Amino acid sequence: MHNQQAFSTEKAGAIIVAAGAGSRLGGAIPKQFLALRGKPMLLWSVEAMLRCNKFAAIIVVVPPGDESRVRAILPPAWHIHVVAGGATRTESVRAGLAALEPFLPSTVLIHDAARPGLSLPVIEELLVALTTSDAAAPALPVADALKSTPDIRSVRRDGLVRVQTPQAFRWDAITSAYASTKDAAVDDLALVEDAGAKITLTPGRHELMKVTYPEDLVVAEKLIAGPAFRVGTGFDVHGFEPGDAVVICGVRIPHTKKLEGHSDADAGWHALTDAILGALALGDIGDHFPPSDPQWKGASSIKFLQHAVKLATIRGYRITNSDITILAERPKISPHREAMRAATAEAMNVPLDTVSVKATTTEKLGFVGREEGIAAQAVVLLSS
Repeated sequence: MHNQQAFSTEKAGAIIVAAGAGSRLGGAIPKQFLALRGKPMLLWSVEAMLRCNKFAAIIVVVPPGDESRVRAILPPAWHIHVVAGGATRTESVRAGLAALEPFLPSTVLIHDAARPGLSLPVIEELLVALTTSDAAAPALPVADALKSTPDIRSVRRDGLVRVQTPQAFRWDAITSAYASTKDAAVDDLALVEDAGAKITLTPGRHELMKVTYPEDLVVAEKLIAGPAFRVGTGFDVHGFEPGDAVVICGVRIPHTKKLEGHSDADAGWHALTDAILGALALGDIGDHFPPSDPQWKGASSIKFLQHAVKLATIRGYRITNSDITILAERPKISPHREAMRAATAEAMNVPLDTVSVKATTTEKLGFVGREEGIAAQAVVLLSS
């Protein structure tokens, strides 16, 4: 189950333009479909957008007739929509804006799929800039000497920048600009410049380069080679009530009591779920599975854990490793640790050696020491 509420309450939208033929790159395959470090170039931009939880919808504009092909390579996220583009980039953006309009966004980011080095900080900087501006775009200073041709004359580079994408706009500003022109523009920013829009330039990134020529693919691969990491922590506690067993990390352990809770009260998996959600900045387990909702009464915590893992996956992250510590006087956890590791690895579909389960006591101190309940804490590392 996706956390639709977390997205739909926001009023931002994104358009990824991937409708070009990429003729300057050569070859029979449009560049947005070429493999870059093992996955289609288009997918890099989509996954970057998915890491931001502020989009009501993400529109991917593709060559007419390629809609099914593109849907097959995209993550199964409910808020990704694929539409056919036009003969020019301007026409393709116009199609993207029309598809985004029903979602009533107040802002929109327009990005070229040929810039696969998009990152979450770039997106967040643009959204912040739109709180005080009509439009924004990442830009880099011009470092090289500039010459005009064919007479080979020096051109002053003072005050010049290289503008990249995504270019971000207040919704009214960009839709008004598109409504008032039928001509193709050098970029979307050009359409609002003459209207007196307030424009902010945010820091550009070298890895946000545009792939245009064959040699650009090699450079792009080197620039985006480094993985992104996220760390999350989680903590959970449940008190005892009359019963005959406790469930920890998916393993049923016979005991003179059971853990009290709305679901199965698996403190280990609850802590791990919160750690994953925390790493993704998507709230906590109570936001996604409210205790007040009767459908989760007695539910197996594997549903919560797999939901968190799925959210990580659609944002382009995998579980690199996790470490769970169980705090309990009784029952003894150590004899069941390997079973817990195996159950946790299977639930998350990760190798066994990426899961650690440890147990400790509190030396008779506190509520755990008084055998009033069990606590658990977890740490998880996600990588892209």
